Parts: sequence; C-alpha cells; structure tokens
Amino acid sequence: MHIFIYTLLTDSLRERLLAGVSNQHSVVFREKSDSPEEARTKCRQADLLLGNPPLEWMEELGKKLVFWQLDSAGFDKYRSVKVSGKAANMGDWFARPCAETIVGGLAAFYRGLDTLTLLKQNKEWVGHKLRPQLRLLDRQRVIVLGSGTIGTATRAILEGYRCSVQTLARTSPEAELHSKEELLTALSDVDILVNTLPGTADNFVDRTVLEAMKPGSVYANVGRGNTTDEQALIELLKSGHLSGAVLDVTELEPLPEENPLWAMDNVLLTQHTGGGQADEDVGKVDLFVRNVQNLEADSPIESEIDLTRGY
Repeated sequence: MHIFIYTLLTDSLRERLLAGVSNQHSVVFREKSDSPEEARTKCRQADLLLGNPPLEWMEELGKKLVFWQLDSAGFDKYRSVKVSGKAANMGDWFARPCAETIVGGLAAFYRGLDTLTLLKQNKEWVGHKLRPQLRLLDRQRVIVLGSGTIGTATRAILEGYRCSVQTLARTSPEAELHSKEELLTALSDVDILVNTLPGTADNFVDRTVLEAMKPGSVYANVGRGNTTDEQALIELLKSGHLSGAVLDVTELEPLPEENPLWAMDNVLLTQHTGGGQADEDVGKVDLFVRNVQNLEADSPIESEIDLTRGY
C-alpha cells in the first residue's frame, strides 16, 4: 500500500517510521520544499495517511483511504469528510499534557503564581501582602465537562488534589451528570468548572451556564474555543461573578490584540499549548506505526474516532 506522511518529520523520525512499517508499503514524505500542488499530488496516491492536510484534499481523498491517522486530538473541521476506511486521532497521546496544563493553570491561579511572575518582571517585592489573597486548589468542588481522554486525565489529577470531582457526559455510565439541566442544578455548589468538550458542543457553555456558576467560582477551558460564549464570559469576569478563568483555547486564535482577555488580571492564558511536549512528534510516529501494524494483524485501531460524531 502507499503511505503518505503529510506531517513534516525530522530525518531521525523518518527513520523511526520506516523501521516500524513493513516493506510491503511504499512510503512518501511531504517535504518543506513541496509546493501545495506537489504535496497534493503525493497525497492523492495514499492508501494510508498520517497528518492533517487541507480539508478540500480530504473531501476528495476520504473514500479512497484505508486508514487515516490525524496528528491532532481535535478534528472538528473534518466532520464533513467521508472516510471509507478507519480513522484515529491523537487524543490519548495529548490527554495527559492537556490535563496537566489546565490543572497547572488552576493551581497557578489559586496560588498567585501568575501575579508573582509579573511582580518578578517588574522587580517588585510584595511578599506578605499577597498571602491573604491566596487560595487552595485542595478539596475544591469541580465539574469536568466531557469524559473523553482529556476529561478523564483531568479528573484523575484533580482527585490527587483531594478535589471532589463530578463529570458531565451524555452517555458515559461513569459520569455523574448527563444533561445540561443537571449541570445547571449542580453549578450553584461548585468551585471550578473545567471544559474539555470537543468543537461539536458549540456554545454549550453559554450565558445560562456561566450565570448559573457559583459566585466567585473559576472557569477553565482546555476543550475548544467555540464551546464557550466568550463575550458572556468576559462580562461575568468583569462583574466579579466569576473570580477568574484559565483558558487554553479562545474563540479566535491567535487571540486578537484588542480582545479584553489580554488585559484582565483574573485571566490566565496558556495559548493553546495544552497538548505540547518535547517529544510530541515521536508519539505521532509511534502511534501511526502501531496502527499500521494493527491493520495488518486485523487488530483494533488505537484511538479510533468517528469523524461525523465528533469523537
């Protein structure tokens, strides 16, 4: 079969991939020097694909593919693509770093580390005066929206802080909450709401949800920017109804310079770095190799997804 690697890889990672797939496959890599048309011509030959090509390419190629391994956790823009074979994402690989980012952001917010970083830049010693403003993440009451890999990892870390955690998911038997109505009822007694929802949950965290949150509570989003009514969030942060927000994602990225979130002292922005780690491309290669081997052995695909359902 023809394998096309759209993801740009270093020479060492190319060697790692070639060593992992059998010689029954021909492997072609996208080069930095390829024009869009040259890359698209290579892509048209693919039976197996690693990477996230432009949407219009995939709408043409989808029905031909035997297997497609995306190199991201999210895949909202590809929901219209019809793939005759199997598809998988990097949700499992990115789950832990995303969870560590959002919980780390919450810990930094509660312990004033974002404020202390700015004070250091200004060479300003506040010290003891800051202490009464600090809070504990320990034993906070939390609801996590979504029970996928990121939501599950986030819950596990928060439970390490002895937080009381509930999960909302429509169909998961492990979730405590299964509807928006149940969420709205529960929010009045919750300190933190963590959003790990995919882009298919458009505007789920709307003004009604944000206003139902307990006064002084904190909102965190490591899901997708379109899942939150950002204007309502800004207004409720300004009014003090919400004490703060930790946002890995926003409606527009990069965040426009004129967006009020930049200037808000009670907002911590992690700039969609949640899934990042030094060896993230190693994980992409290794998962692709394992899944090619799974296909050959007629074994289940790791991190398999249904594009049309959004998970």
